[in-house]
Amino acid sequence: MRACSGLGRAASFSSFSSGEGVGAGGRPPRRAWEKSLSPLERVRRMLPPEKAAEVGLCAAAPPASGEERVAASPEVAATQPGPFRAGELVLAELRRKYNRTLKLMCRLVAGSVLTSNGGLLPHRDIIGQMPGQMLRTSGGVRLQVRRPSLEEYVLLMPRGPTIAYPKDISAILMMMDIHPGDTVLEAGSGSGALTLFLSKAVGPKGRVISYEIRDDHHSLAKKNYRHWCAAWKIGHTEEWPDNVDFILKDISTAAMDMKSLTLDAVVLDMVNPQLALPVVQPSLKQGSVCAVYLANITQVIELLDRIRTSRLPFLCEKIIEVTHRDWLVLPAKIKSFKSSQVVETQENIEETLQKEYEENYIQDQVVLTESEYNEPLSDDTETPCSVPYVARPSSWQDAHSAFLIKLRKFGPLHA
Repeated sequence: MRACSGLGRAASFSSFSSGEGVGAGGRPPRRAWEKSLSPLERVRRMLPPEKAAEVGLCAAAPPASGEERVAASPEVAATQPGPFRAGELVLAELRRKYNRTLKLMCRLVAGSVLTSNGGLLPHRDIIGQMPGQMLRTSGGVRLQVRRPSLEEYVLLMPRGPTIAYPKDISAILMMMDIHPGDTVLEAGSGSGALTLFLSKAVGPKGRVISYEIRDDHHSLAKKNYRHWCAAWKIGHTEEWPDNVDFILKDISTAAMDMKSLTLDAVVLDMVNPQLALPVVQPSLKQGSVCAVYLANITQVIELLDRIRTSRLPFLCEKIIEVTHRDWLVLPAKIKSFKSSQVVETQENIEETLQKEYEENYIQDQVVLTESEYNEPLSDDTETPCSVPYVARPSSWQDAHSAFLIKLRKFGPLHA
């Protein structure tokens, strides 16, 4: 066996050195000058002369950096934020003490001025700036300017009736399980807050049909929707989808309209949703969800009683109210009071309970190290990790706003 293997190695070496053997995979072995060529040069030698010249030009061009390649991508370029332009919405944030933020939203007009508690800021100083820029007002106060999110827009836009708050809208969207391309019916346009979120959820290929019985609410919802779409078109490369049909009509009298519709989901934001259920029920797909937004529990009971007595094909899967708990977490330092260092005496023991309470309350107070407008601390005032933090629930909480009821349409029972 040892002699055979040696013979095999000798035969392999002789065939390779003579140039008549084959390489791995049955291919002829490469010549020495071929091994020294780059892959690009080997490809260029195989092409016609005119194509080879184009390859040579590409090879001579300097390679683009990672940032240049990303910027050249059309998908990335479409999502990169550009500078502010006249006509779009801007949100100015004024940071205050105790983690409070004053938010001001306006539409940029070249000759207008943004007025705040910290001074004036001409719109011409904002136009051309990039979002996230810190600017100073005439009073020397810092403002951060950026484009508002949809959540911030619906909270700051003009409103007539009380809006559906974003914390509730997010729960409603999860209840309804909406997908891009769906057809959704909304009864109760209100100020247009929920309508805008539905428009975003169903996308350009979807459709939102929004009914409103009051003329003033109908006009306001359309106005808020148009203003958001116009500002979005200026500040972004793509347009907001034009997928909402605003209809001024009582939904309880729209039975004929429903015959031509097939609905993937329904949301009812109205005082008497039980009047709309028999109308929208035939057009709602079997197994789909109807979400109801009600202000008090009495309305919830009336709704469920009407479903039971009228034998409507809806199952109540869930009744919830959404609450958020905001927290305050900020650098702080304990004040040094003489009362905390006083040795107890007979007089101290005989002090009134009210005075003891006041002293204990004062000793437990913390003083925020920020200035009125949240100026950052300088390096020479505090060393890293030397400042204690205060963490407690915020004094202002977003508590109950409405009850959310999830109704699912079921089909007939088969034996």
